[in-house]
Amino acid sequence: MESVCMCVELHLPYHLKWYWPADGYRRPEMSTYFDQERIFTDFQHMAASIGRTNKVLARSIENGAAYTLNLSGTFLDQCSWDPGVLNSFRDLADTGNVAFAASTYYHSLSALYPDLTDFKEQVWTHMEKISELFGVVPSTFVNPELLISGNIGGVLKKLGLTCMIAEGARNLLNTDMPVSVFSDDIPILLRHIDLSEDISKRFSDKSWEDHPLIADKFASWIEHIEGDVITLYLDYGSIPWNESKAGGMFQFLKDLPLSLEERGISMIRPEDAIKRFEKVKLDTLKTESAARYGMEGLLGNHAQHFYLKQLEIIVQELASRTDLPGNGEMKKIFGYLQQSDIFLDMNTANITGYERAVNNLSILSDLRRAIWEGRT
Repeated sequence: MESVCMCVELHLPYHLKWYWPADGYRRPEMSTYFDQERIFTDFQHMAASIGRTNKVLARSIENGAAYTLNLSGTFLDQCSWDPGVLNSFRDLADTGNVAFAASTYYHSLSALYPDLTDFKEQVWTHMEKISELFGVVPSTFVNPELLISGNIGGVLKKLGLTCMIAEGARNLLNTDMPVSVFSDDIPILLRHIDLSEDISKRFSDKSWEDHPLIADKFASWIEHIEGDVITLYLDYGSIPWNESKAGGMFQFLKDLPLSLEERGISMIRPEDAIKRFEKVKLDTLKTESAARYGMEGLLGNHAQHFYLKQLEIIVQELASRTDLPGNGEMKKIFGYLQQSDIFLDMNTANITGYERAVNNLSILSDLRRAIWEGRT
């Protein structure tokens, strides 16, 4: 193995309230549909760990690491509650070895809409926000839930994006391994599921046969894999969580670039990988869909499909109602109602999946009513 790309995602959703239409129709506001107390509490909890975690990432970078950060638009909006959080990420940006990925601003599945206008607007809005906050222009795209589906490559190219990270699902790879830059409308890197989850999920599991996981051990596994590049994709929250659970995670990240370097393996950014390595053809990228933990988690039942169809309709309704008073605020609320987390909540594998579906569709129905009535 020649190189490793490591991408870290930080997304905090806007949780929906339990909404009862019997309460009476009200003006659509953030407080009408969203559990703002829970949202703020979750942000405070995460913010408390960000300063220390980012110092660890900075030390890792000093030792030769490179990172790509995927900060969702919903998280960036919440950072208005604590500007110091953004300053911590600006310090990482100043190292020169951190890239920022573009995504759909509201962590939405708008890439699945038949009309990609809203998808394009959300990605562009996210790119502008990243540029405004950190002074860099993203070149890598990541769909929420590492979704790969549909023909979005042309849109991404027009936005100036040069590569994409997606899920290394078995239905895409078949007998291949996610160790190459794959050719598509834009080059694609696929997440190495097992190695990514060795870090994010199994690191603190003391019953795991490879516990404790240290950098030298992990680097030796990578050394013996043939290929060009391994793509690791982690949830940011798993870093402080694993550190608090069993310790060792911070030291692992500091040591990893050194352990890899000893074996002739470099940590690089996706935009560097697509320049360095020859592209490998993978026909299933044109015919298959995939997402982290499976498409069935997002669109595995009727309620999830129905919710998606309602979103597609509302996109068109809002576009046609430019005369609607408060149209901008309505679009913002609608944006948050597109979060992928809402689809995951409606998965009937969850105990409350059915109740969540009824609740979430009630909220969406109320928003449509407000659009029809012109209520603001």
